Amino acid sequence: MASYSRPHICQCLTRLASVKGNAVVTVNGNRKRTGREFVDGVLSLAAGLIRLGLRNGDVVSIAALNSDMFLEWLLAVALVGGIVAPLNYRWSLKEAKMAMLLVEPVLLVTDETCLSWCIDVHNGDIHSLKWRVLMESTSTDFAREGNQFLTTEMLKQHALVPSLATYAWAPDDAVVICFTSGTTGRPKGVTISHLAFITQSLAKIGIVGYGEDDVYLHTSPLVHIGGLSSAMAMLMVGACHVLLPKFDAATALQVMEQNRITCFITVPAMMADLIRVNRTTNNGAENLGVRKILNGGGSLSSELLQEAVKIFPCAKILSAYGMTEACSSLTFMTLHDPTEESLKATYPLANEPKQGTCVGKPAPHIELMVKLDENSSRVGKILTRGPHTMLGYWGHELVEENGASSESRSNEAWLDTGDIGAFDEFGSLWLIGRSKGRIKTGGENVYPEEVEAVLVEHPGIVSAVVIGVIDGRLGEMVVACVRLQENWKWSDVENRKRGFELSSETLKQHCRTQNLTGFKIPKRFVRWEKQFPLTTTGKVRRDEVRREVLSHFQTLTSSL
Repeated sequence: MASYSRPHICQCLTRLASVKGNAVVTVNGNRKRTGREFVDGVLSLAAGLIRLGLRNGDVVSIAALNSDMFLEWLLAVALVGGIVAPLNYRWSLKEAKMAMLLVEPVLLVTDETCLSWCIDVHNGDIHSLKWRVLMESTSTDFAREGNQFLTTEMLKQHALVPSLATYAWAPDDAVVICFTSGTTGRPKGVTISHLAFITQSLAKIGIVGYGEDDVYLHTSPLVHIGGLSSAMAMLMVGACHVLLPKFDAATALQVMEQNRITCFITVPAMMADLIRVNRTTNNGAENLGVRKILNGGGSLSSELLQEAVKIFPCAKILSAYGMTEACSSLTFMTLHDPTEESLKATYPLANEPKQGTCVGKPAPHIELMVKLDENSSRVGKILTRGPHTMLGYWGHELVEENGASSESRSNEAWLDTGDIGAFDEFGSLWLIGRSKGRIKTGGENVYPEEVEAVLVEHPGIVSAVVIGVIDGRLGEMVVACVRLQENWKWSDVENRKRGFELSSETLKQHCRTQNLTGFKIPKRFVRWEKQFPLTTTGKVRRDEVRREVLSHFQTLTSSL
């Protein structure tokens, strides 16, 4: 018998079927489905999976772009007690195999984008793999050509549909394995529970203010925790989902108008693309329908925020700080509220200058603690605990990998976020940087993210990456790599009479005016001509940046 007080992400289906039974809840291209139709699809697929032989605790890997079918598979697998392990469609086949060898799926689901994976992954490569399924029925002909593939429609045929009241759970209530990576290592499988998703969803609903009348545009991939956790919040509240296969600024702006989008999530790079495309193709036209924007993956610069407000003047813009291991957001902060006069959230001045970037206050369900460094009275490791934290890394009994680890305090587990920060006297958290990325220069600690946040405030800088380079006198020297805005030029000689021109001295002076402490100001600057190298989860590969900088310095030295 099912335990109805036990959290399960499919508990949202009852409300969808009743409250939104005749209303459209998913829009995927030309395909629209009502709440009743969507729920029936989930139940039919769940019945097919039971008939196929999927058991409690079995892992199902999904490699696909965003779609209503992706949501259907997520809920159907969860309903029968399975665990979903989304694979990043940007990965190479080698990376996908590496991830599957870690989580040992019994079933691989792919769409047309990752069809080659279905073909090239043989059961001998992944010994746990029993079945391969093509997500869309458009591939039915291919499936019948002797390739031994199934399709979603095949699984739904002649299946005895289970009751909505029948839930099943995997061991430890695990429901999703979400892959994340450090800036150097291979992806790790973060195991997340039903309770974590529900707790996180309720926080987003309460703080951002999502409701059943919202029309949500999926801009973030469902393979990432930001996309998954926001999708769950929308499923719980009964909003309408409009799904883009993947983010494209021009398409997103068009879909916003066509579908009367009221909310979406973004990261700074996405917002910059939306602003740029809107300026060039729509002549900076306003969108009055969007009411809520949640930013993650880094803070919005003042310039980006100002431009975003011009495009979305009716939107409340919030920013969240979090991590995959905490099922997304830990803190929230309102950047702009159209009902208030101020453009950016401000806090009363403290007795001493703030260090780092303010990321707001913890969500109601979140416990945060700063474990102070030995040599500091306010700065230290950011730790968290509560129902939102991961069960662990898949395949590891103890959570002690890079980035996040377990801290023992009074025999209770605290999760180390891997970040360094401090609380101010008003309860707001200030993020200073990553503990593993800090630079030791002249005996002082410098956190790259703090310096980067100052540099990108300059109107001539698109993005910046700060690294430490070995130095005989200082131990490490602070070096900044900067990408310039269009129409800005680099000059090694400062000329204050010229506009749209940057030099090392100009940027050093900018850092001084922003009250950056002297030893944190970069000693050298490198103009970066291309995109910074990123991991598949969007993190900067500082190791690669450092290698290129060292090669650049060696070239300069040899030419002297």
